[in-house]
Amino acid sequence: MPREVDPQTDGARGAHSASTGGTDASGGAAPAAEVPEPVEPLDLGGLRAVAIRSDRFAGPVRTVLHAGYDAAWLFAGIVGLPWFLWKSRRVPGLFRMLRDQLGRGLPRLGPKSGPRILVHGVSVGEVKGAQSLVRAIEAACPGAEVVISATTNTGIQVAGSLFPGNAIVRYPADLSWVTRGFLRRVRPDWVVLVELEIWPNFLRECNIGGVPVAVINGRITERSHKRYLVFRRLLPQFNRISLFCVQSAEYAERFADLGVSPERILITGNVKVDGLRLGAVEPGEELGRLLGSSERLVVVAGSTHAPEEVQLAQAWRRAIPGTRLILVPRHPQRCEEIERRLEDEGFAAQRLSALRRGAEPDPARPALVDTIGELERIYALADLVFVGGSLVEHGGQNVLEPAAQGKATLFGPSVTNFAQEAALLLSCGGARQVCDVDGLVAAWRELVLADDAAERRRAMGAAALAAVASQGGATGLTLEALQAVGLFDPGVGESRAPC
Repeated sequence: MPREVDPQTDGARGAHSASTGGTDASGGAAPAAEVPEPVEPLDLGGLRAVAIRSDRFAGPVRTVLHAGYDAAWLFAGIVGLPWFLWKSRRVPGLFRMLRDQLGRGLPRLGPKSGPRILVHGVSVGEVKGAQSLVRAIEAACPGAEVVISATTNTGIQVAGSLFPGNAIVRYPADLSWVTRGFLRRVRPDWVVLVELEIWPNFLRECNIGGVPVAVINGRITERSHKRYLVFRRLLPQFNRISLFCVQSAEYAERFADLGVSPERILITGNVKVDGLRLGAVEPGEELGRLLGSSERLVVVAGSTHAPEEVQLAQAWRRAIPGTRLILVPRHPQRCEEIERRLEDEGFAAQRLSALRRGAEPDPARPALVDTIGELERIYALADLVFVGGSLVEHGGQNVLEPAAQGKATLFGPSVTNFAQEAALLLSCGGARQVCDVDGLVAAWRELVLADDAAERRRAMGAAALAAVASQGGATGLTLEALQAVGLFDPGVGESRAPC
């Protein structure tokens, strides 16, 4: 069962764990982050969190502050309108995203027959991470209706593919009348935010409407923590949330530092782990034929950000041009620009969509994946994986996805958004961190060209898979915590029986 955070004992453990780390063969320092401990049954007896169903901060001062906040958003919208119109002509779907966020096109939901729970993930990673909890909620309460929301277009698209039987809605813009209209149309009994999505007007309207809010899989980076410390006194945010189910003691301490009472913070582990399929994944005949190679090792660079695609292609040409390189950008809408930049550097990339239209696969050329939702199956083709967003100052992407398949995994120095996951893999030898492109060249040569390269990759993959498997169980603890504060209880003014 989940454990209530103790600021003294957990603080000491977090400080000790933060020193865990090391240096990889290429000189890359491991991130100074806590190595997550295996999830254990813990006692819920000390949980004193209650569902917040009213606005405890009501009053003229707060009304004026929120009116000013609305005015600031409107002013920013007017000033930024020319830029938005220019940008929307170049970024497909941007105008539709804004229209949806303002409440246009919000689907009508039918009458409620049971508890309606809104589960929100900002984008692809959070939406995918919610899978195990959504399944657990529906299994625990068959009459529950889970509505999925996301902010980005890719998040909406992935939500539609992962949750075909659930209503999918766009998370609203944080204007008071927009969030109020959204909640009136959706009529959730609870809102569950995946990781952290703090918007003052949305949280206030939830309190006013009697809709409790919980954060699950909670995490807060050091950078975000510092920003919240600056603004926390202007508009109450964290104290409007009923429960924080967080990934680790390190994150629990940061939330407590922001004024969250310890009795509302529980350490439940990383829910995303439970949503990963452990072990080999079947890529499918088509992807194997178009992107795989029977004669070459396959190197997959997943969730890349600009200008990593060019950097990785150059490193591949220097280090291991005899392998098959597959580039999977985090945002496929960039593929036209990526293809042009690769061509400028002398690379004739092949897009997956072109291969599907009949182009002849050429493993000697980099492959460029311009589709959504296929990364897991593409990782299945890999002998070696590099996780992007880490050679640039982005903070990394989910390093556990390839590790869960037992793939030897590398990443760059910037992993602040996934510091604990990276520390977990580094601590067991399941991954390597490189400082820069030169370090990546050296690591690739070692793991492909050395006499014992195959055994090194196998050992890394086995260690990574074991490490990920050790972290399972967070979903059950999270659901138990949510139920303890009334997840399935009737909403305000409702007489139905709870599950």
